[in-house]
Amino acid sequence: MSSTEAGPPVQPPVHVPVLLERVTELLAPACAEPGAVLVDATLGLAGHTLAMLDAHPGLRVVGLDRDPDARAEAGRRIEAAGHTDRVTLVPAVFDELPDVLDRLGIAEVQGVLFDLGVSSLQLDRPDRGFSYAADAPLDMRMDPSGPRTAADVVNTYPAKELSRVLRIYGEERFASRIAAAIERERAQEPFTSTGRLAELVRDAIPAATRRTGGHPAKRTFQALRIEVNDELGALTRALPAAVEALAVGGRVVVITFHSLEDRIVKQELAAGAADRTPPGMPVTVPELGPVLRLLTRGGEAASDEEVAANPRAASARVRAAERIRRAA
Repeated sequence: MSSTEAGPPVQPPVHVPVLLERVTELLAPACAEPGAVLVDATLGLAGHTLAMLDAHPGLRVVGLDRDPDARAEAGRRIEAAGHTDRVTLVPAVFDELPDVLDRLGIAEVQGVLFDLGVSSLQLDRPDRGFSYAADAPLDMRMDPSGPRTAADVVNTYPAKELSRVLRIYGEERFASRIAAAIERERAQEPFTSTGRLAELVRDAIPAATRRTGGHPAKRTFQALRIEVNDELGALTRALPAAVEALAVGGRVVVITFHSLEDRIVKQELAAGAADRTPPGMPVTVPELGPVLRLLTRGGEAASDEEVAANPRAASARVRAAERIRRAA
């Protein structure tokens, strides 16, 4: 889809990939051999993909992204770097990974990268409705053809369900107050803009709380974005599929930006690295031994220098694991 079909033309944002050096270092041992395949499950503006292609001349990349604007801009950047013949762009959510590989006839891959959260392109285009920094339509769909917008959630969810979304996905301790305020206000006039919602959230939160912790609407906007795009559900489905797709020696690398994502990744990778041999057995039962070897000590953060240069890296954490055997 062209940029004119997907939305009004904009200047390409300055794109600084988060944790680029560490990600390429973690993926390098698995992707160095000619013919290796890396799935960039969240292609975005292709920053990580371009670095990997530059570093490994024999690497092939399958890039997934549900956002047509992101795919179009990534395609331009990949073409400008001379790597078009080594990249396959696919319009898909990352939990569709098994079907994508099946359609492409790829039995196993050497690497899978997830860079979760909202992309630079989505944040930097106010008309997409992801940001509370500018008044815009209350949308937040990563796929603009998706069936449900943030306005749909705000205007139609019962207050109890809306409170649950804000509390769980936004970790918002004033979720009930915000949901009640939304319910009162939408009865007068439905919400259509980010500005009106951000103002309501600010007014619903106690004044003392508003003075710390950044913009008062940050957690509410995060929660709505996750709900609209089913981000945690997709991640829960995608991670086991990614591990299953890895060849022995293949690596999965995941960048998260909040504790909800990080918890899912931590638990899934830890489960794969666990020895399920029953206690008391003298040796590990091979078919019950670990499938993964953890490559990071917990969730590794960006350096102070990187955060100073790219504030969006402040909340980023990376976890990685290597496949050490086939499942029984």
